Amino acid sequence: MAANPDVLVVDVRTPAEFETAHIGGAINLPLDQVDAHLRRIVADAGGRMLLVCQSGGRATQAHKRLCEAGLPDTVVLAGGMNAWIASGAPVVRGRQRWSLERQVRLVAGGLVLASIVADLWLPGARFAGALVGAGLMFAGLTDTCAMGMLLARLPRNRGAGTDVDAALACIRRPGRGAA
Repeated sequence: MAANPDVLVVDVRTPAEFETAHIGGAINLPLDQVDAHLRRIVADAGGRMLLVCQSGGRATQAHKRLCEAGLPDTVVLAGGMNAWIASGAPVVRGRQRWSLERQVRLVAGGLVLASIVADLWLPGARFAGALVGAGLMFAGLTDTCAMGMLLARLPRNRGAGTDVDAALACIRRPGRGAA
């Protein structure tokens, strides 16, 4: 970013995660909005984009989709915001909330624990815990997380919301009209 100040930082986390801490000058365009506006992003994009999420998984998904759609000049911040903050790089901080990854760990652990305890009274309930474990293994193998996608839709994770039109306007090449 220091070598090329024209790099556009696009944060694909939820609005609530973005509000908690983000890189100064970044725009928030949640992963589900990247999918919804993929054609417009590819048509309007100008210059290099740095994609950021919490640890790199969602940014990698966005990178893959953008490259497949014809926008190869995107890169992923290795390690995401976790690595950025750990390196001591500057961040803009707002209202503190739990990251989506932390919420997934809490919900998954709670479901497994509840299924084991429930199995004392309802034989077979432990299989619900096994299902959660299988889902976590699938998430690890495919680098996707259905539980995370569901949690991202909760009002608590939407924060004040994202102005998608303003974010997309930032992506537009200088001097180019709306697509």
